[in-house]
Amino acid sequence: MASKYVSKSLNNKGFIEYTDTENDTWARLIKRQLINIENRASQEFMQGLANLNLPLDRVPQHREITEVLQKYTGWSAEVVPALIPADEFFTLLSHKKFPVASFIRIPEEFDYLEEPDIFHEIFGHCPLLTNQAYADFMQWYGVLALKANSKDRFRLFRLFWFTIEFGLIKENGNFRAYGGGILSSPKETIHSIDNSSVVRNPLTAIDALRTPYRIDIVQPLYYYIEKLSDLYEISKLDLLELVNKSRELGNFDPLFPSKEEYLGDGYHGNMPC
Repeated sequence: MASKYVSKSLNNKGFIEYTDTENDTWARLIKRQLINIENRASQEFMQGLANLNLPLDRVPQHREITEVLQKYTGWSAEVVPALIPADEFFTLLSHKKFPVASFIRIPEEFDYLEEPDIFHEIFGHCPLLTNQAYADFMQWYGVLALKANSKDRFRLFRLFWFTIEFGLIKENGNFRAYGGGILSSPKETIHSIDNSSVVRNPLTAIDALRTPYRIDIVQPLYYYIEKLSDLYEISKLDLLELVNKSRELGNFDPLFPSKEEYLGDGYHGNMPC
């Protein structure tokens, strides 16, 4: 899918020059979302935000994020175009490089954006990349996805979707969000935690692999873990064998109207924001 956004390039001093409008968009996005995530984001995510100390008045520079990530987990924020091929995405992850788009949404798409912009990537994902368990799981997933064929990779991405993008965690008996697709979206943040009608199931890899999803709606179903270190246990499994098993068992009935092109066949990008 082609992007309508034009990626920005580094200048001769290694910075990306953002306009006043773009900086204002960042300021409005982050100030709004900091309110929405109160008592809804996981403790580890909030600690990650404190670690990053993101600016409130301007778009942060990739190298600012990299300096912090390097200190905690050895990761870096890699400047990429809006959409990148799957192989490139997974290769970056396998090398502890998180792909971060260099553009920010236009004001006309302030409340909803299908493509992953810099706010989604930095605010939604980078805080937890200062957490070792989360960062190790992200790298492990990149390595695993590179080993999978394209057919298996599409199904395997469901695990990424229900953890890294739309994962919940249970803290002291309360559900909190750690997925970047949730925490960069005001609507999804409130919906995932406050809506009593959504389904929240304990995460098992085989169940996640059997669960279709759609990218164009708030999620009717979330999987939760008890602690971020649970991700280590997932990484010990033979996921490619579980992909085969999940295909044999078949998909669960989706909790949304059928729309074939959205039944889990995607990868990096197209997150509801």
